[in-house]
Order: sequence, then structure tokens, then C-alpha cells
Amino acid sequence: MKASYHQYILDFKRPSGTSRGVMTQKETWFVVLEQNGKKGIGECGILRGLSADDRLDYEDKLQWTCDNIHLGKEALWNALLEYPSIQFGIEMAFQSLASENPFLLFPSAFTRGEKSIPINGLIWMGDEQFMKEQIEDKLAAGFHCIKLKIGAIDFDKELQLLRFIRENFSPEQIEIRVDANGAFDLNEALGKINQLSEFKLYSIEQPIQKSNTDRMAELCKSTPFPIALDEELIGVFTIEEKEQLLQKIQPQYIILKPSFVGGFKGTMEWIMLAEKYQIGWWITSALESNIGLNAIAQWTYLLDNPMPQGLGTGALYTNNFNCPLTVSEGKLWYESSLDWEFEFEQL
Repeated sequence: MKASYHQYILDFKRPSGTSRGVMTQKETWFVVLEQNGKKGIGECGILRGLSADDRLDYEDKLQWTCDNIHLGKEALWNALLEYPSIQFGIEMAFQSLASENPFLLFPSAFTRGEKSIPINGLIWMGDEQFMKEQIEDKLAAGFHCIKLKIGAIDFDKELQLLRFIRENFSPEQIEIRVDANGAFDLNEALGKINQLSEFKLYSIEQPIQKSNTDRMAELCKSTPFPIALDEELIGVFTIEEKEQLLQKIQPQYIILKPSFVGGFKGTMEWIMLAEKYQIGWWITSALESNIGLNAIAQWTYLLDNPMPQGLGTGALYTNNFNCPLTVSEGKLWYESSLDWEFEFEQL
């Protein structure tokens, strides 16, 4: 078996804002396996400044992984414990290589085009008018669950945006999730969450910065509506550490990004623990290209979680790879009649 890695820079169609800043490009890496005339591909979806494996030796570790591909999927996963995005890329590449079609990793009613996955419509941060336009577009497109990034513009303006939605759509018509990306001050967080509760929100992700576990536990105990942990899970590698974190904070939900939490295997560890402690969960992509999104979506369908998942990011880039994934009426579909527009030589 031969393995190689390739960097690929994704260009955003328009600058995309979070509370950590505005992105115009997204770096990703692909691992390609070759054996007996077949090829498999995996995406190592790293987000600089956020991923646990945003380290100076990242490319060296990719090279080491390719040089040691003979060790196999399980041994490599264990050796790459502190490199969750590479763990995910390797799992995916092995699954791709073993499949008849390198992009049909987990055949199901979803990949046959018979069933869909409900997803949330993502509203990016920006000025008030831009965010309002996005909200109206998502509602017109048939989404029943939207997720707003908050914490970047004036909080009162964000409250006005939420008021605008609720004046026009009841909680039964539109489920609203908000994601603060850790933007709230430790001392102001509960007050802001209480203000947000007026709008009958479904959940708030990561209201304060990660690693403030005592304060986060207090918030989860006092909150008027559910808190979901997101960044808090990044860099928690062993199953013992994962269990300790959930026991201490006792969140209402956790949000699982395979690229950030050790691929399919790492995600399943979190799911097993969440269900042990009656904590809800859903899966979210992390700005991967359509190659990574495709693998996450196919795998997520098999988990049979009826909640809207966070999988609708494939259309953000000008130079993504056209694929069978489409979004219609707030659901992700796999249109089996559509072909991939991808050649390994592109990398």
C-alpha cells in the first residue's frame, strides 16, 4: 500500500465571520491511499486557531502517517491520538479504499436517494442587514431549524434579529439554535442567556470560552434553556478525560465534529458516554470540502438521530468538488443521479 498527502486551499465565496474573526480561505489536507490499482481518499479537516492539532509539526505528522501506513487503521488511530483531524482522514481513507466506489463509503437508503438528513441552516455573522438577508433566505428555502452565530456584533442588535424571527415565526415553525463560540464574558453569560430565553431558543452552543469548567457547570445547572458544548470537547483525547468532563459539567447537549474529536471512533466514544449520562448530541461538519462532508453525512445517517444535524456547508466555496449532496427544504439529500466532479490528479 502506498500513501501520500496533499494540501488543498478552499476559497470562500464571500468572507465568512465567526466570533474568532473573518475567514476568506480554509486549508485542508487529503490523504490518498493506493493499493492494487485502487485509490482511497480521506480528508484531514483542520481549522487553524481552533483544532487541537493546529501544531507546527502537523505536516511532519502527515508525512510520518504516510510513511507508516503499513501499520493499519487501528494502530495509526491510537498513534495519532493528539491529531484528531488526521485520525479522521485515515479512517476515511481506509474506508474509501475498501469501497467499490471511493466516495460511496457507507451505502444506505440515504446514498440510494430514498431518505434524507434534516439539517440546520447556518446564519453567518456579519452586519445586521446581511444576517437578516440570510435568515430570510433560509426561511424561504424551507428550513425549519436555523443556527445563528452570535457574539460578534452588538448584543442588542442580535436580540433584535431574534425578535424579528419570533415576531414572524413561532418556535413550532422555526427552531432556533445560537452559537456564541465562547464570546460571552464569564460574569455576564448567565444574564445574556436569560435575555435570550425570551425567544424560546432550542439551545446555545459554547456561551463561554472552553476550559472554564466550574463556570460552565454552573451555567448548565442554572440555564433556562439547553446549553450545548462544542469547543469544550476539543483536545479531550482519552475516554477517561471525556467521561470526567461530562460528569463535571453535565451539559444538556454535546456537538460532535469528527474532524475535531478523533473521527468516527472518537465521535462514537463521546456518543456512548453522552447516552450513559442522558446527554443529547448531534453531528456537525467543520467546514470540510465536499469530500469530508460526504463521508460525515453518509456515516451520520447510519446513527439514526432524528434531530437536525449541522451538515450544510458544502456550498460555501468557489473551488469545492461538485458531488451528489444537495440541500432541499432544509434536508440534505444524496442525489445518486449526480456524479462527482473529482479526479485524483487535481490534488
